[in-house]
Amino acid sequence: MIYSFYTSFPEKFYAQWDNFLENHPDRNVFYTKEMINVYEQTPNYMPVIVLAMTPEKDIEGMLVGVVQKEFKGLLGYLSSRCIVFGGPLVKDDDSGILGELLKTYNARMRNSVIYTQVRNLIVGKPSTRNLNNKGFRFHEHLNIHIDLTVNLADFRKNLKSKLRQNVRKAERRGLIFGEIENTRELMIGYEILEEVYSKAGLPLPDYKYFEQVYKEFLAGGKAKFFKAVSNEELVGIRFVLVYNGVVYDWYAGSRQKYYKSYPNDYLPYKIIEWGIKNEQCRMFDFGGAGKPNVPYGVRDHKLKFSNNIVEPGRFEKIHQPLLYKLALLGLRVYKILKK
Repeated sequence: MIYSFYTSFPEKFYAQWDNFLENHPDRNVFYTKEMINVYEQTPNYMPVIVLAMTPEKDIEGMLVGVVQKEFKGLLGYLSSRCIVFGGPLVKDDDSGILGELLKTYNARMRNSVIYTQVRNLIVGKPSTRNLNNKGFRFHEHLNIHIDLTVNLADFRKNLKSKLRQNVRKAERRGLIFGEIENTRELMIGYEILEEVYSKAGLPLPDYKYFEQVYKEFLAGGKAKFFKAVSNEELVGIRFVLVYNGVVYDWYAGSRQKYYKSYPNDYLPYKIIEWGIKNEQCRMFDFGGAGKPNVPYGVRDHKLKFSNNIVEPGRFEKIHQPLLYKLALLGLRVYKILKK
């Protein structure tokens, strides 16, 4: 087996890449060529790719991550991490291939980022359990999955009564559901995200990130950019990624002055409704729901839609322990300054 490392999409393996993904049951949108191209075009982002290939150039395993930094230079390094969405993909969950993928990754990245985080998307995936033996530590982390193959009437019936009331109020107060129609509206949506993330003291990717996803994914149906409009004003957005039957809740925000119109209830309700009507969709991945037994308002909000809590968990490997502690301190300071 040959193990190779790349920081851009290896065009020479275009056909093999497609063939491997199409035949892997755990494939996800973050492993697509389009997403890797998005990473390449986004400031302070860099794709990381490790391939396991036979001498005949057939792909048997791959690891795709994205290095993220908030700044350039030394501060950029202190904020550097690599996120691997969904974990490595290995044919037949072969532990030997997985081990060599991680060995190759660690050798190249241990001095390039402060830590690596593997965000599992699938519960109980066999190969990810082996990460414990490769220097990665498991952390409990929750998610909420919603079945999109159910009957629409049954979905509505099982909603919390308060949520149904809020959706009706949103409609009475004039909210209209639709899709972002152009890059001008996309920029307005980004301004809403800036407002929300600044208030929360959280980092937000450059606008280029969203613009590239809009360009790369929209035509092929791998992304949907939804909006809520009131009196012709864009007041809330919800961006989702769509791949292999899964609708991934990606980024969301709304203008604070419209909270009483309930856009944060209305938009996910309409998107889930859209997914149920779309026969190609089977599951809505609501994204992170925090840690077990730790209060988390976002989780409480999502539980209004479904109580199907799952625990895919996360794996983390700290490459630079002292700098990691410094980075955590820096993040706290960053949140204070952003607020």
